[in-house]
Amino acid sequence: MIYLKSFELLNENREHGLFDIERRRIFNNYYPIGIFTNKELEEIKFDRITIFYGGNGSGKTTLLNIISEKLESIRKSKIDKGSYFDLYVDKCSYEMSFEEPMEIKTITSDDVFDYLLDVRSINSNVNRRKERLSKEYMEAKFSSKNSSFDNYEEVKNAYDSKTKSMSRYVRDRLGNNNIVEQSNGESALLFWEREIKEDSIYLLDEPENSLSAENQIKLKKFIEDSVRFYNCQFIISTHSPFLLNLLEAKIYDLDSIPVKTKKWTELENVKIYHEFFKEHESEFE
Repeated sequence: MIYLKSFELLNENREHGLFDIERRRIFNNYYPIGIFTNKELEEIKFDRITIFYGGNGSGKTTLLNIISEKLESIRKSKIDKGSYFDLYVDKCSYEMSFEEPMEIKTITSDDVFDYLLDVRSINSNVNRRKERLSKEYMEAKFSSKNSSFDNYEEVKNAYDSKTKSMSRYVRDRLGNNNIVEQSNGESALLFWEREIKEDSIYLLDEPENSLSAENQIKLKKFIEDSVRFYNCQFIISTHSPFLLNLLEAKIYDLDSIPVKTKKWTELENVKIYHEFFKEHESEFE
């Protein structure tokens, strides 16, 4: 489903209208003014998957943030806006289809990192509790003193230590706090699966971060399935060759002037990978 059909940035004349002589004397940061007029990019037409490709400093994240703010999307991470960002966004315009999405959400690589840190923190606490329970098990199992029937927990621990293995003893007491340890890549994939809902627009800023090549391919398949079966629309900033290969994606090359849509095989980053592996092809045989 294509919910967001097009987005219009400011041309040079409209950018000049944003600031007067007094503002020039006060501010020395005009971000994002000039970024896209210099690339001759004024209008973006969207597909079900639209990708902004480019190297560092190409403006792909800025473009994603402008669209995110204009659409008033849900987001966790804040934007470093500068003096003119809101003024710029206010003058932009867009066209939606007749059907409204259930939600519009922006997800950044920082959101994934924060989630992974939370999981790591929880697992760390669980591991410390496992150590305490293992020690408790050993003390109860080999204690020579008789447990008092007035202390139910003491009696229960003593009985369980005699009738259960240490792993069972620990698992029973951890209950719902028993977090299964996963790799960062597996946890990151789980994060995406929890965040993406049906009939919605998602703006993803470099979602490949924290993912191995294998898991980037899994994320690619998950995005394609979300488009095909759950009527989602994706707008993605990336330079990952695996995500650039998303089926039927429209790719804007922000490294080119003027900005053009290209096939993924025409992009410089992908061609560098291709040449590298072609050069070492004999080593794989």
